[in-house]
Amino acid sequence: MTTTRYTFCRICEALCGLKVTMEGDTITHIEPDAEHVATKGYGCVKGLKQHKLYQSPDRLKAPIKREGDTFTEVSWQDALSGIGEKVKQLRKEHGPNSIAMYVGTAAGFGVLHPVFAQGFMNGIGSTNMYASATQDCSNKFAVSRMVYGFPFTLPFPDVDHTDCLIIVGANPAISKWSFLQVSNPIKRLKSITKRGAKLFFIDPRRTESAKVAGEHIFIRPNTDVFFYLSFLHELLAQGYVEQDRVDAYMDGFDDIKALVKEWSPARTQEVTNVPAETLRSLVEAYGTSKRAAMYCSTGVNMGTNGSLAYWLQECINAVSGNLDRKGGTLVSRGVMDFPRFGKKNGILMSDERSRVGGIASVNDAFSGGVLADEILTPGEGQIKALFVTGGNPLLTMANAGRLREAFKELELLVTLDILPTETGHLAHYQLPCTSPLQRPDLPFIFPLMLGLQSKPYLQATEAIVPPEGLQRDEASIYIDLARACGVSLFDSKIAQSVFEWAQYFHGSDREGVPAAIPQKRLLDLLLRLTGQGGFRKLQRSVHGRERPAHKEEAFLGQRVLTDNGRIQLAPVRLMEAAKERLERDFAYELAHKDQLKLITRRAITTHNSWTHNLEDFVGERNRTNYLYMHPDDAGQRSLQEGDMVDVTSETATVRLPMKFLKELMPGVVALPHGWGHQHAKKLSVASQTRGVNVNLLSPDGPDRVDPLSGMVHLTGIPVEVTAAQGPQAHTWSGLPEGDIA
Repeated sequence: MTTTRYTFCRICEALCGLKVTMEGDTITHIEPDAEHVATKGYGCVKGLKQHKLYQSPDRLKAPIKREGDTFTEVSWQDALSGIGEKVKQLRKEHGPNSIAMYVGTAAGFGVLHPVFAQGFMNGIGSTNMYASATQDCSNKFAVSRMVYGFPFTLPFPDVDHTDCLIIVGANPAISKWSFLQVSNPIKRLKSITKRGAKLFFIDPRRTESAKVAGEHIFIRPNTDVFFYLSFLHELLAQGYVEQDRVDAYMDGFDDIKALVKEWSPARTQEVTNVPAETLRSLVEAYGTSKRAAMYCSTGVNMGTNGSLAYWLQECINAVSGNLDRKGGTLVSRGVMDFPRFGKKNGILMSDERSRVGGIASVNDAFSGGVLADEILTPGEGQIKALFVTGGNPLLTMANAGRLREAFKELELLVTLDILPTETGHLAHYQLPCTSPLQRPDLPFIFPLMLGLQSKPYLQATEAIVPPEGLQRDEASIYIDLARACGVSLFDSKIAQSVFEWAQYFHGSDREGVPAAIPQKRLLDLLLRLTGQGGFRKLQRSVHGRERPAHKEEAFLGQRVLTDNGRIQLAPVRLMEAAKERLERDFAYELAHKDQLKLITRRAITTHNSWTHNLEDFVGERNRTNYLYMHPDDAGQRSLQEGDMVDVTSETATVRLPMKFLKELMPGVVALPHGWGHQHAKKLSVASQTRGVNVNLLSPDGPDRVDPLSGMVHLTGIPVEVTAAQGPQAHTWSGLPEGDIA
């Protein structure tokens, strides 16, 4: 029988409303929900075909145990007991910090998954948490804690009311808006200019976003911090500072004024390639607009000075009077004042430092850039076991080749995932999890608890399809893992007992599957505690329920969580880092201004590392990634379109075909990320693609990560590009590890 269900997508921040057509328990079609209160009939190709990904014959449907090169399906009892006994042994012999966890992006798009994952590690007694945030966004969390008092205080541009928006290193048309839910990004970008507002994109590539609206300005990769320095310099010089607002709500203005004094647009254009006059006109457009905002994303975050760049951007929005103002940048509120709750209870406020390198944790997690070192370096606290939940670090982390060798040294590697990934191929146990469409849910923490939505609303969804085989939700798995390992979730025997009793009474209706946690009951409790009514009531609003609109003038002087309640424009750590790095890094950029730099990019059909296992997204014409190069740069190297080239950084060389791309700034090459699936032998489609992993080219180690945020350097990487040499010049075979020349 054909039925229709309504839900919402949980692939990215956009959370698009979906209309799902089903035959029995099988999804046959997904289309955008035209009546959704916020997304109003928009959905991207990935979201509309996600059910095909989840219906893959490669889906994990039972726990998998590896012994040597043999993979065997086992029962949940055998998997849990095997993992539990090993964890008990390692905790006894090497201490709790010998057990670590890596939390991937997929974990963050559910409400319960990350909470129970953290609860399991609390029970283990280990502080060795690692997160994908240090690959793309932890600079924002680190800076927000220093400037605003809490890492999840994240101002966002009021895109529907701004008169001037400057976007640096972001491409919303393809990648949506990081942190912020903005549906139908192309339509929203066009609407900005249609109403007469000014829109600028600062990027080494004329992106898809810049093609549909606004004005594009080239910038040399990894020089964003100098662009921001001269922008702030010129903002002060032209007098676009709202001094009364600064005096009332901010500290440190004189310090940042002194910092930017010597960084004129004429000076920084030497490394940014942004002409001084162009920058001055940008400042004038921003400063003369009644309501303006600057926004950045991964193109800035993943550079070597992402923290300093984001800090300067926030200073610009603040001192110009645009912070906490309609059309500028807003600090929203979710169903509760989560930042105040978190600050009061020490959530996300750990000051732990990594054993290797002493890198500070951010959001209670260490830098992925030191994970290989923590595994390979002997001594107390050396990592012996790793749980990977909702992520695939062997494709997404820096210096992936070295990380692979480190993972081979682990005594226990466990993955919780929906597919047998590259990381899973090395795992001793792979535990089969439910997909987003197989679980009830609410919007994840950023829209739910922080209100990071351009149009505030709330929505609840049932599970659309049932689990298959022995698949289970992650929260239930972590309750059972805690029991098997002889520990209690959240290091609380009471909490563990309550959850186990909840499992017992909720039960299981599938043979061989342990009892599940009542997920809807927990989500219902969360809604009731935050005054939103129950889950069932919210679910009756099948197209979402609108929440009150964002308020301006509701943050400054009221919800700033620094010790004195004032914005800290010049935190000591940021000022010290600026004084230590800026002149040094400027001299380096000046000396290497003619060297090629590598940036990454994303296609509309790819999402991180996990959408290449669907034939619809790869096909015969899209079975590899390419190195994209400006024709002028190719001509200087006697390269023709279609040639095989070797791309070499300080860490590795990869070989792949080259294509011309005139939209690139000369001196810049681009290589899409998320490829390199040759090791994932159980992924029937992805393993047959021929792409290479761009993250092989990125450095790792404690001396190569940003000590302020733990961020690794994943864009703007110096490289050499040459015609492929040697017997593999025009073949894909014979390359060690599948993709290293």
